[in-house]
Amino acid sequence: MQQMKKEEYKKLVSEKSRPSPIFKNTLRAFAVGGGICVLGELLGELYVYLGADEELKATLVSVSLIFLSVLLTGLDIYDNLAKFAGAGTLVPITGFANSVVAPAIDTKAEGWVLGVGAKIFTIAGPVILYGTLSSVVYGVIYAAVQAFKG
Repeated sequence: MQQMKKEEYKKLVSEKSRPSPIFKNTLRAFAVGGGICVLGELLGELYVYLGADEELKATLVSVSLIFLSVLLTGLDIYDNLAKFAGAGTLVPITGFANSVVAPAIDTKAEGWVLGVGAKIFTIAGPVILYGTLSSVVYGVIYAAVQAFKG
């Protein structure tokens, strides 16, 4: 088997690759991401109308968006939406919920323990670990600064 030179490879890639429609992709991402945010605001207003205070409203909106993201992931709709919208589906709470649930759903055929249970924290595990670790480091730094001031 003959090795391809770098120049030949670059030429082949440029011939086979089609340019990305940046303007269209940006509009789609903006529309879908903005739509998710508008949905969150509408849910928040609904919860206030139903009697929730500001703190409860924030919790209810977060839980609702996570639930909707997980539901759409389970129904295999979220991936199609992500293909259409690109980065627009990376709105933090829905994108994170999707990234936690998707590996578990992909491995459900392996069973609840070795499939879903083992894979559900593939993405969330490092986030939880390093989020907790960094909060401890920041807490130590904050305590040291406060002790030094006082």
